[in-house]
Amino acid sequence: MNKQISLTQYLVEKQREKNLIPAELRLLLEVVARACKRISYGVGKGDLAGILGEAGSENIQGEVQKKLDVIANETLLEANEWGGHLAAMASEEMDHPYTIPNRYPKGEFLLLFDPLDGSSNIDVNVSIGTIFSVLRLPEGVHVPEEQSFLQTGSHQLAAGYAVYGPSTLLVLTVGDGVACFTLDRETGSWWLTTDGMKIPHDTKEYAINASNARHWHEPVKRYVADLNAGRDGPLGKDYNMRWVASMVADIHRIMTRGGIFMYPADSREPGKPGKLRLLYEANPMGFLVEQAGGMATNGHERILDIQPAALHERVAVFMGSRNEVERVTGYHGGES
Repeated sequence: MNKQISLTQYLVEKQREKNLIPAELRLLLEVVARACKRISYGVGKGDLAGILGEAGSENIQGEVQKKLDVIANETLLEANEWGGHLAAMASEEMDHPYTIPNRYPKGEFLLLFDPLDGSSNIDVNVSIGTIFSVLRLPEGVHVPEEQSFLQTGSHQLAAGYAVYGPSTLLVLTVGDGVACFTLDRETGSWWLTTDGMKIPHDTKEYAINASNARHWHEPVKRYVADLNAGRDGPLGKDYNMRWVASMVADIHRIMTRGGIFMYPADSREPGKPGKLRLLYEANPMGFLVEQAGGMATNGHERILDIQPAALHERVAVFMGSRNEVERVTGYHGGES
C-alpha cells in the first residue's frame, strides 16, 4: 500500500529536496490551506449556521455580497495577518489592500485572493471555491501599497484554489507542476490524491455563458458557431457545452479532463476589457493551467504577460486545452 503524502510533507519536499520554495512560503501556504478548511466547514453547514443569503452590502465592483463572501474574506484575513509571513493582502471583496497591523511581524510576501468564487451558486448548493495567489514584495518596498501588487502573473510564486463540493479539494502549484489534495473531513488533514495534473491538448468540451451570445464580439461568435456546427462544420467534430457559473468548478473540470473556459469581453460595457479580475482570478488560474500543460490568453496575448494597471482590473479569459485556446486566439487575430 502506497504511503499517503500530506500537504505538509509535499511542501517540505519542494522546499528541502528541490529548493523551490523558502520555508516562509511553505508556512504561508499551510496557513492558507487551514483557512480554506475553515471556509469548507462553514460552507458545509449552510443554512444550519444561518450563513446563506445576502449580506446587505456591495463589493468594490458594485456586486451584492453574500454572507459567505464576507465570512470567507474575514476568515482569510484573520488566519493570515498574524503569522509573520505577509506584508499585505488584497481581496476581490475589498476596495484597498490590507496592510498587516503593526502589532504583528511583517513578512516578504503578498497574498491575493477571491475568497468565495461562484457566489451565485451559494444558495443552491452548487460547487464554489476560493482562489489565491502569492507574490513577493518588490525589492526596496517597506510599506506596501496598491502599486506593490501590480505585478504580471509570471511573477507569481504560488497559486491555487479550493473546491467546496462533494469533497473538498485543494489544487496547488509552486511552479513545479500541479498537485491536488483532498480534505479528510474526519481528521482535518489534506492528503495528496493527484500529482502532476495534466490538461489534454485537445478537447470536445467548452464552457461559456451562452445567454450572452448576442453581446459577444464577432471572433467569439464565429468560434462558438464553428463549435456548434459539430462534425459537419469546419472543426470536424462534435462538442459538448458545460457551464457551472463558478470559475473554480469549471476550471477544475478542465484541469481534470480537458476543455476550454471562456469569459470574453462583450458589447454591454465597451470600456471594460472583460469581466473576470486579472489579479484574483485570471492570473492564479492561468498559472495553474499553464503548469498543467494548458494555455491562457485574453484572446490576443498570454494572460501572465499582462501588466496590471489597477488592483481590480478586469480581463477577457480563454484558458484550458492548448489547441483550442490557440484556435480561439487565432480567431481574434483574423485567423480561422
